[in-house]
Amino acid sequence: MDLFSLEGKKAIVTGAGSGLGCSIAVGLAQARAEVAILDVMPDIVDKARELSQQGGRFHGIRADLLDRESLKAGFEEAAVKLGGVDILVNNAGMQVRGAAEDIEISAWDRLIELNVTAVFELSQLAARKMKDSGGGKIINVASMLSFFGGYRCSPYAASKGAVAQLTKAFSNEWAGMGIQVNAIAPGYMDTPLNTAIINDPKRNEEITLRIPARRWGKPEDLIGTVIYLASQASDYVTGAVIPIDGGYLGR
Repeated sequence: MDLFSLEGKKAIVTGAGSGLGCSIAVGLAQARAEVAILDVMPDIVDKARELSQQGGRFHGIRADLLDRESLKAGFEEAAVKLGGVDILVNNAGMQVRGAAEDIEISAWDRLIELNVTAVFELSQLAARKMKDSGGGKIINVASMLSFFGGYRCSPYAASKGAVAQLTKAFSNEWAGMGIQVNAIAPGYMDTPLNTAIINDPKRNEEITLRIPARRWGKPEDLIGTVIYLASQASDYVTGAVIPIDGGYLGR
């Protein structure tokens, strides 16, 4: 099982103060990685301390990924505290719901900045360090909406389509440098991002009936795949977008 060990590895996870990102960060620490969690939450340092008390090594870094200077400063602070970067998980993201004709362009701009531009820039910053250190792993968080258009969430669908394509494009350029770039595509997950449809009985039932596993995903359902993609077990896997969806896409 040493193939899946992250002993001695240094990982950065964005949007890790709660939800999917927090679960991913905890999973990486359980596999022996040292983890920096980047989040806009004011109490992210306290969150890291709390997680460390439960087991593992965590550093909390406050960074606003909608502010490009804050993004750069946060990444560099994390890299310094960790003493390098072997793994980057681009998890931070936001959702905008509504009729396409009614969505404000300012909401589009904010979503694209966080869901796409921040992913691009953080991947650039990480790849430069990984190139110099002999390689690394970049894991992007895509979505089911990387594969289809969804309903009343057109900006999000566009952004997650972009994440899937960036994953492939980065892989084409960086795989030869020993940097594997892959993405996970969570299905319908029971997280605050989906509160609106979870609380809609009709829509919730429609979705659940289509999922062969007959349940929505939980944050911990992502951990095994992320550890695999972060470890040497996946050294010949690159440019992949892996669904974690309880079989939803197969329907």
